[in-house]
Amino acid sequence: MASNAPLTFAEVEDCRALTIRQLIDQYATAHPEKAFAVFPDSGIELTWLQLQKTCRQLYAYLESRGAKSGDRIGMLTANGQSALELFLGCMYGGFTIATFNPVAGEAALRYVLDHSEVKIVFVDEINADSAIKICSEEMPALKVIRTEATKPLTLPAVDSDVVPFSPESQDDALLIYTSGTTGRPKGVIHSHASLLAGGANTVAAHHLTPDDRALCVLPLCHINGQVVTVMAPLLSGSSVAMPSRFRVSGFWDWMGTHRCTWFSAVPTIISYLLGAEDAVTDPEIKDLTHVRFGRSASAALPPAVHRAFVERFGIPLVETMGITETAAPILSNPLNPATHRIGSPGKSCGNEVRIANESNAVAGHGSEGEIQIRGDNVMQGYLKDSEKTREAFTSDGWYRTGDLGHMDEEGYVFVTGRIKELIIKGGENIAPREIDDVLYQFPGVLEAAAVGIVDSRYGEEVAACVVANPGNAIDVDKLRAHCEKNLGTFKTPSVFHVMQTLPKGPSGKIQRLKLVDAIQASDSGVA
Repeated sequence: MASNAPLTFAEVEDCRALTIRQLIDQYATAHPEKAFAVFPDSGIELTWLQLQKTCRQLYAYLESRGAKSGDRIGMLTANGQSALELFLGCMYGGFTIATFNPVAGEAALRYVLDHSEVKIVFVDEINADSAIKICSEEMPALKVIRTEATKPLTLPAVDSDVVPFSPESQDDALLIYTSGTTGRPKGVIHSHASLLAGGANTVAAHHLTPDDRALCVLPLCHINGQVVTVMAPLLSGSSVAMPSRFRVSGFWDWMGTHRCTWFSAVPTIISYLLGAEDAVTDPEIKDLTHVRFGRSASAALPPAVHRAFVERFGIPLVETMGITETAAPILSNPLNPATHRIGSPGKSCGNEVRIANESNAVAGHGSEGEIQIRGDNVMQGYLKDSEKTREAFTSDGWYRTGDLGHMDEEGYVFVTGRIKELIIKGGENIAPREIDDVLYQFPGVLEAAAVGIVDSRYGEEVAACVVANPGNAIDVDKLRAHCEKNLGTFKTPSVFHVMQTLPKGPSGKIQRLKLVDAIQASDSGVA
């Protein structure tokens, strides 16, 4: 794996026998002074040897605090050096890292701290007070350790000669919680093998080599940031640049200053980059020639946004699809722009993909059904919930994504919506994605989402929620006429809400169920 040749999908199977510790040890020996990570907020570079040393110090420290290999260790922090060192260091020593979302809200944080049964939780300066308050009130035995997100992990001096526990590939490595839009968050458990299989799928799909460098602007509490821009560089022996958070004003400077060859983003970020107009956020195409590609995942990328980005910045944009339960990528377009299917997240990406009907029979080409996955990257299960784990899989072992879609004859999958988000108007199914794509085509729209709202005549009606580009105003009458022209009267939203922002999860994915709640509490609709 230390060669310049990227992994092929045929070689992904080899990752089932690897662990995070084995990879860090391998590169710390082979390339000790090579940078694995660079942190734009501090300018610090972290070499493979320094990473290995910190991982071993962390193991010794956790053991001195009473933690045993196999215990779950919590992390509630923004991105940065200490976050990355905690994330990898815990898994290196055989602990399970439990990543918590800093913007999930106090109620959700109380639940996951209790449900996860973490022994110790590391919190950054922004989240320390709320974590300490919760623990003092409800979990006094839980040890809270303060850290600074953008600085190196600082640990008290302990005997660092303690030999770390050596985990097995099938041991638990990560506990990550779903966003919980349909109830309480579910705790997804991944092993070393499933995380590395997801990373290997990324390496193979994007032809990553040791010469590449990723820009990670997605949070380390999200599977995309964890697997795509950490596990993939870990496997390919390449590197990652990790600012504390996404900023439009810093994005292109980071790409240039740190010579990043690719980035992973979500459609919301792509839209914000397009919406920015000052010189700092509008680089010359000639200054981006070192960038091989950009990557969009976690939500459907509207075709109008896709085409506009490529035209403006001259960077191939690869649409992909990943899920928390499948260690990120399951579908990806090829790197060659000539083979991209605009509007599709691509083909099977190192795992098996099928479209199945309600009885789990494989649907024919072009027929809509549920997208189902099988592969080494699939989760172990949901923590303390055997019933939901059983429900998540078919009787023949396929993971049920809950996404609807169809597959063409060449294997490209087209996602039409979520089973639970379908709008059923007068008995007819309407996929929100179809409405979204048309809304994004309207000039001045930065963000858009269609949802179903209760209607006395049809059962449900279509509501559209849009956010305008900065400095723009949206003429609702013209937007309605645009929808009628492209969708017909039946699918055209009956109400339009012009909003300041749309509710999103940690990755930036718009959360439609929360949007329905926001609509019900809002008077901003224009009928």
